[in-house]
Amino acid sequence: MLKITKSTWLRNMAAKLSILIDLNIILDVLQNREPFYEDSAQMLAGIETGLITGYLAAHSVTTLFYLIQKDQSASAASAAITELLQFLKIAPINQNTIDQALNLDYRDFEDAVQMICALQCKADYLITRNLSDYQPPLVPVLKPVEFLAAL
Repeated sequence: MLKITKSTWLRNMAAKLSILIDLNIILDVLQNREPFYEDSAQMLAGIETGLITGYLAAHSVTTLFYLIQKDQSASAASAAITELLQFLKIAPINQNTIDQALNLDYRDFEDAVQMICALQCKADYLITRNLSDYQPPLVPVLKPVEFLAAL
């Protein structure tokens, strides 16, 4: 009989999971924001090591570039995004994404687009620290600490 250890089982289960990461998770890591840094960094580490498939919505990339460029420089923004794209996939946005997002009853249109991106890329979870922004959820929404605990 094949013996499977708990760590092997967890690795295999996580490998099947895909998540869409809200921009606040990326910013927690890049800006060393406490007390969120550790959980957010663990999320990204799980993606970087290939245990989890991670997506970032296309519109988050442009926002991230703008924020880094504003604080540092265009070359720093380009370098940070290039590094992230080594392990994160881009969830595309097209007319269908926008049409569906317009029909969601969300207070913030950007959050509606984010939710539709998660749905369209077939993410198992949308990971954010702002759970209330994604109501009603079309994809389960978790904080990093909740996702990590579930693994």
